[in-house]
Amino acid sequence: MSLVDPPSKTTAIMKNPIKLLFLTLLVLASSLQVMAQTTQDEKPVYRISGRIIDKSSSEPVAYAAVALLDAESKQSIAGAVADLNGAFFITGFKNGEFVLQTSFLGFKTSISQVIKVTAGNTNITIGDLVLVEDAVDLQEVTVQGQRSLIEERVDRTIYNAENDKTTMGGDASDVLRRVPMLSVDLDGNVSMRGSTNILVLIDGKQSAIVASNIADALKQIPAEEIKSVEVITSPSAKYDAEGTGGVINIITKKNNLQGASLNINTSAGLRGSNLGLNASLKKGKMGFTLGGFGRSGYNILGSFENQQTLSNPDGTALQINQSADTKSNMLFGRYNFGWDYEINKYNFMTASVSLGVRNMNSKQNDLLTETFFEEELINSLLRNVEVKDLSNNIDVNYNYTKTFEKAQKEFSISGLYSKNNRTNDFVNSLFTESFDDVLRRVKNENGAINQEFTIQLDYVTPLGNNNKQILEYGAKNIMRSAVSEFAYFNAEGPNGPFVESNDVTFSNEFSYDQNVTAGYLSYTLGFLDNYTIKTGLRYEYTNIDADFKNSELPAEIPSYGLFVPSVNLSRKLTNGNMVKAAYNRRVQRPSLQFLNPNINAANPQQISQGNPLLDPELTDNYEVSYSTFIKGSSINLTSFFRNTTGSIQPVRTIQDDDIIFTSYENIGNERAVGMSLSTNINISGKFSLNGGLDGYFAMLDNGLEDPQFAAYNEGFVFSGRLFGNYTLPKDWQVQAFTFARGRQVQLQGSQGGFRVYGLNLNKQFNDKKGSIGFGAENFLATEFKIKNELMTPSIMQQSTNTLRNMNFKINFSYRIGKLSVGGPPKKKRGVTNEDLKEGGEGNGAGAAISN
Repeated sequence: MSLVDPPSKTTAIMKNPIKLLFLTLLVLASSLQVMAQTTQDEKPVYRISGRIIDKSSSEPVAYAAVALLDAESKQSIAGAVADLNGAFFITGFKNGEFVLQTSFLGFKTSISQVIKVTAGNTNITIGDLVLVEDAVDLQEVTVQGQRSLIEERVDRTIYNAENDKTTMGGDASDVLRRVPMLSVDLDGNVSMRGSTNILVLIDGKQSAIVASNIADALKQIPAEEIKSVEVITSPSAKYDAEGTGGVINIITKKNNLQGASLNINTSAGLRGSNLGLNASLKKGKMGFTLGGFGRSGYNILGSFENQQTLSNPDGTALQINQSADTKSNMLFGRYNFGWDYEINKYNFMTASVSLGVRNMNSKQNDLLTETFFEEELINSLLRNVEVKDLSNNIDVNYNYTKTFEKAQKEFSISGLYSKNNRTNDFVNSLFTESFDDVLRRVKNENGAINQEFTIQLDYVTPLGNNNKQILEYGAKNIMRSAVSEFAYFNAEGPNGPFVESNDVTFSNEFSYDQNVTAGYLSYTLGFLDNYTIKTGLRYEYTNIDADFKNSELPAEIPSYGLFVPSVNLSRKLTNGNMVKAAYNRRVQRPSLQFLNPNINAANPQQISQGNPLLDPELTDNYEVSYSTFIKGSSINLTSFFRNTTGSIQPVRTIQDDDIIFTSYENIGNERAVGMSLSTNINISGKFSLNGGLDGYFAMLDNGLEDPQFAAYNEGFVFSGRLFGNYTLPKDWQVQAFTFARGRQVQLQGSQGGFRVYGLNLNKQFNDKKGSIGFGAENFLATEFKIKNELMTPSIMQQSTNTLRNMNFKINFSYRIGKLSVGGPPKKKRGVTNEDLKEGGEGNGAGAAISN
């Protein structure tokens, strides 16, 4: 179907997404009811449930491991891991006599009394299991069982990345490709259920680098330092209203161990290498951590081809063909110094300083541009392009937490200062007609500074004596300041001096100040034994001040206030299954990549410029999900609908000299309805699989009536992933992973699909102090191609990007030092900024104000 044609009758239902969602949920509910009824009719439910608590404090022990053992042979039959409230349940067994073995790092292993399971006693609740602290050397502690790779909670899905060894030597983008409901393209751009408007937090905090460019920030986080990833599709009022697609919280590895240790991990491969160091020192109530990670990328070769047809009003057309070889080198680093101090039983402080660096140099060699009119070659140009994208950032965090004798009651105050410096320059060299010498050169310099200061207060208190009601409220203020200084220079020949342009459109300084003040109230209620509702309301007021230093260009942006409601409802079923429903409204402010007025003309045939006058997007989200457990395996099925108004979309026009110019406007309407399926299958104690399928139907409309610019597009988008883990004898382990995404629908065309896969073999030695392994990535093909399309009434463009990313690597890690356990970890809070639309298209505002 043409991108400008109205939708056909066959898509009438898709044009009514509420009806489609209702029909989808009706079919889903009917299917699940039949499934549940069939399961109950065929056989009784075998289930053992309980709760694990700390004897000294009576607090729940989160993530403790529970193994169901045969009472006589002590052979492991099944197992489970406790949730945040210490609750667990075990399925996947039959009649017999069993004992429960409970263990957790820092506690003595506990064995229960014999449990008799008979045909008349299959659903057993055992109450509380008590663990006693045991501060012994770490080498003497044995932890039984392994946390599931995928966990489902009331309001989120958790991916336990520490159990996945295929990401060794990689970064956070490699980890996120394995997470349900997420998709990460080859440039590191993240989307959730097809939406790139998401909030990414690191340990509940967001720095300036994450706020303005997620893809770049993910490259600085080593995969080995990630403990888990939380996907929150329906955030409560506590979270910032930003991120229409949802919230991703990356949890890094932390410890409360006593003593001193040093861990070294490294890998070397054909396309990249890394070296990481982590040290910790904990004495009594005070602890220090020092971590560093550096990663280099090299031999990253590729090519691209681009064919575009520009239609003229008289019916004639120009065809422009471009091709080039590409080469990239990169260096990333991230370093952190942390401090924590336990003042007393109820008061706790943490502080940290993080430094990061990201340098990327890329080239387009022999960029050939050929222009044809009616199949006759009328022009041929040859260029070389060099791009330098350099940045560094610093984050300073402080957090104070006060707990109370009453469980779950807590007050915290957090502060964050973040600064990011970025340089984004390019030099474009045009050759003579004979392609022998450089005729002239064009240089663009774009230096930027982005700063944030945030202060946040949170208070949580249970109501009543049964802990079925929880009240949360708090306030927050974010002050952002960004400056982008940009200039264009021209030079004659290969060595002539550069002369700056006097045009204020090309050489100017743009400042952008944003102040967001927010307050929220959230209420959680457990009722009718199995129901929980969490509802809340958040209000945010945004004040913006923008200015051009060297001109009177318009930059007046009105202030605005927003009310953001949210509702989450869940029901636990009798067999351990769960049904959830949620609604929330979200807002997406444009990030500085969309606002930056610097003109990006690295490719002179396709230039782009940000729009500093953009308004935020508004999105309503609806979802229903069902989780079930069958013989120790988990399955989650979710249906969702998303409607976005004021969507920021590119506007493309043809300028003189047949140049495609791209800017951005709030002219779009996006709707998506879809489903996702994820499963975690424990085939045996040594072999496990987890995977998922995600699919949605996207409907995009820019709302314009002028046939020259009007656009409408729709279609299905699918993605899938599969991960396998097998434990071999003598501390060997093999893991494999694959991810694929099909063609992605865009407003004016589509982006081609792609796939990635990897295999890792790992061996532990010296009492598991060290490990060495071999990994291979995309080893079945030397290269693969991604084909993209752009279609408007006057522009038809087809491009092909070729990437050579086969990689073989050797991984090594070793731990030096002796640690002992100091007790259960303290709960830590922190700043959570969640509010900037990310990304932009490949030829969008590529020179962002901040990284």
